[in-house]
Amino acid sequence: MSMPDRIVLLGPMGAGKSTIGRLLARELGYQFVDSDKVIEERCGADIPWIFDVEGESGFRQREMQVLEELSHQRQVVLATGGGAVMRDDNHEALQRNALVVYLKASLEQQVERTRRDRNRPLLQNADPEEVLRRLFEIRDPIYTRLAHVVVYTDRKSPRLVVRQLVNKINPRTPRHRRKAKKEVRTNAQHSA
Repeated sequence: MSMPDRIVLLGPMGAGKSTIGRLLARELGYQFVDSDKVIEERCGADIPWIFDVEGESGFRQREMQVLEELSHQRQVVLATGGGAVMRDDNHEALQRNALVVYLKASLEQQVERTRRDRNRPLLQNADPEEVLRRLFEIRDPIYTRLAHVVVYTDRKSPRLVVRQLVNKINPRTPRHRRKAKKEVRTNAQHSA
């Protein structure tokens, strides 16, 4: 498989999209972009504030514009918000010149990883576990349909997930090429 122009990470809250995305970008020599962070930078406000002032529909409109713009970048690992798949208009932008990866996490893992996070407006209610369950039931089929690759993140370190992804994407990344060149030089020195 040749290296894709973009790698788009989909998945629920707590699946590890940002953490894994940063590590994967470093491994591949790509730029890392988090669509939620781009939205926050452009608005000069955090996502909970945007939700409070503009509602979810206002946030989703901003998200759609950012995803369309980012769909034209090359050599990028893009971490998306969990709800980016909820607008059909985003599907083409997410898949444009991209390898789409679904980072799948169990409900238990999502609950554990988001338990203390106050920057997730949809979870600021009396029963965040029920919200995560409902969102998973709705979004899981969409993530699965859009994804070219599905990787389970439960009980795996981010580095292990990145290694699995690299092996699926292209085992000959820049880091692998540097390591191979070093081995060739070392072998040449030993045989001389």
